Formats: sequence, structure tokens, C-alpha cells
Amino acid sequence: MQGIIDKLALIYIVGGRILSTRSKGKDTYYLPGGKREGAETDQETLIREIKEELTVDILPETIEFVGQFEAQAHGKAEGMIVQMRCYSAQFSGELQAASEIEEVVWLSYTDRARTSPVDQIIFDYLKEKGLLV
Repeated sequence: MQGIIDKLALIYIVGGRILSTRSKGKDTYYLPGGKREGAETDQETLIREIKEELTVDILPETIEFVGQFEAQAHGKAEGMIVQMRCYSAQFSGELQAASEIEEVVWLSYTDRARTSPVDQIIFDYLKEKGLLV
């Protein structure tokens, strides 16, 4: 069965490390974000998901499109593709794991193998741009 999972993710890098999360009961890291609900815009989805997962408020005026990436969806049937639209943004508040998130971490490029397939593509892209250490 083929299909596309429509997701949005936040790319937030400090000192060459990228903000990432691990859900409860999982051993793979994912960029924070999630699936669109209904007719939400990219920005609405990003703002809602980041608030739910990390308890911080995205500052809408700082949202910038980074790129769209696709890969086999991690843990899903062969042919199920995740399409990830990535944005950078600033936020207010203190990062805290919430909802299904168990751990908030800062990953470097050397942690690439610990992330989902689409995140690995994003790590490669960011490394090529000189943004990840």
C-alpha cells in the first residue's frame, strides 16, 4: 500500500547542534513537529505541534521555510512515504518535553544514525550547508 504522511518539522540549531525529540517507548529521534490536522496551514500546524510537544510558543513572524524532504516512513509499511516540510523559527518559553515526548536533546551530525530516515536526509542537507557539526 502506497501513501504519503504529511508532516511539518521545526529546524532549530544552536552551536551546530539540532533540537530533536524522542517519543515515549521509542529509541529513534525525530525533529519536533507533526501531522497537519484538517485544513491547517503549515504555520498553524507547526505552531500547534511545537506547543503540544515542547510547551514553547513559536513566534509567527520568525517562521522561515527551509525545505521539503521525503523518505520511507520509519516503522511503516514499505512504500509509505513521509513528506516533511521544514521550517526554522524562534520561540518564547522554556523547552520541556510534553505530550508523547519523553526526551528533548541536542544532536550533532554524528548522531545521524539515531534518527528517522527522513531526518537523516535533513541532517545531510544541513551538514552540506555547514550548519551541523
